[in-house]
Amino acid sequence: MTKSLRTLLLAGLLLPLAQPGNAAPSPQALSAKVSQALKTNKLAPDALSLAVVPLDGPGAPLLYNADVSVNPASTMKLVTTFAALELLGPTYQWKTEFYTDGTLSGGVLRGNLYLKGGGDPKLNMEKLWLLMRDLRANGVQQITGDLVLDRGYFKQPADLPVFNDDGGDDNAPFLVRPDSLMINLKALRFIARNDSGRISVSAEPPIASVQIDNQIKAQPGEKCGSDVRYNPVTQPDGSVSVVVSGQLASGCSSQAYLSLLDHPTYAAGAVRALWGELGGSIQGRDREAPVPGNAKLLARAFSPDLAEIIRDINKYSNNTMAQQLFLSIGAQNRTDADTDDAKAAQRVIRQWLARKGLVSPHLVMENGSGLSRDERVSAREMAALLQAAWHSPYAAEYISSLPLVGMDGTMRKRLKQTALVGEGHIKTGTLNTVRAIAGISRDEEGHSYAVVAVVNDPQPWGAKQVLDQVLLDTWNQ
Repeated sequence: MTKSLRTLLLAGLLLPLAQPGNAAPSPQALSAKVSQALKTNKLAPDALSLAVVPLDGPGAPLLYNADVSVNPASTMKLVTTFAALELLGPTYQWKTEFYTDGTLSGGVLRGNLYLKGGGDPKLNMEKLWLLMRDLRANGVQQITGDLVLDRGYFKQPADLPVFNDDGGDDNAPFLVRPDSLMINLKALRFIARNDSGRISVSAEPPIASVQIDNQIKAQPGEKCGSDVRYNPVTQPDGSVSVVVSGQLASGCSSQAYLSLLDHPTYAAGAVRALWGELGGSIQGRDREAPVPGNAKLLARAFSPDLAEIIRDINKYSNNTMAQQLFLSIGAQNRTDADTDDAKAAQRVIRQWLARKGLVSPHLVMENGSGLSRDERVSAREMAALLQAAWHSPYAAEYISSLPLVGMDGTMRKRLKQTALVGEGHIKTGTLNTVRAIAGISRDEEGHSYAVVAVVNDPQPWGAKQVLDQVLLDTWNQ
């Protein structure tokens, strides 16, 4: 069978889309339980968009407001991760490398040390430590030149909008921007301990430009509570002083994750901290520049396979990793006509959808993570994407990346006392005006369905009950 014939046959199996310019079909009636859940939680019926489509069993699709353009929140990650599997391949890896323009003799590297980022979404401290161990094993101990960061892999959008869902903590790790050389999601872990009245506060990694002002007071009593506060203050020289205050009882500890530094400061600080722990030294300064064409490779590390990366993205709804992946799709397919890698990703994903016979007039992708006010899709379009994924050669890798109902990821606490535990792979989405689910779920006969349910409302506080009821209705088909 030719590739074009397979594409036509697959397109014939997909949920037909409402064509632009044609009137959309009248919405079907909601079940009594879903309608009641909407009413109980003071949500208008038209706040819900719904598509439930049989994948391997009998029955007709259930469509309700399925052709309305909605903000899908983090369920947009389903588009990005499926596109990545088919465009990059499930075994795709990112690389991070150390180079030098100098000479090595007797453990002394006379020249500069270059760290070249390749957009790895999961370059954590353990991986960086192993990479630096390789550098050490290759005979490098002292570096006389500079530590030079090459962050040129991505062609970043010049107008990347700032996102903060509720005007809260700007230092929240989930708001970290993507970067060619992103280390450890740019997170600092602060740990406060009260050891018999002696209070200590430490930070990991121990970056020199982050100082701690420990003002915690010892609290009497045996009950541990969380009354420790972290207030970062940027100093005139660019360093950050973190005032840690509050109370902590004896034998108790508290920890917090904060993003306080920009990418180059964090990356250079992490490298210097680990290199010092390994007994090495870097005499020069930190700066940014491309790796020279004549530089010699000293050490290289590869990321996990893409199939593993998308599990982290979808199971735990990691926004920064999703944006790294989106830009990676662009970087691998960039042409001279693309102004940046986001534009390149948007273009190539639309071309890929068209090749699969998926018409998506409502689809708007900004950064591929769903952490956006502008990203849009319809429930019908998302369901059609899930149908295509069901028939993909990488269906197993894709579906297994989604949270298991009542078991793990962002679904681990939902529907735990129902028969649905372990019976659905469901991605969730949450913004302050959005609640959403999308994925593959089953009925009690073992048939599978593509399920998409999105609530867009200024106050969607009780929408989780509505979305869970959609899954329960699917089970009880």
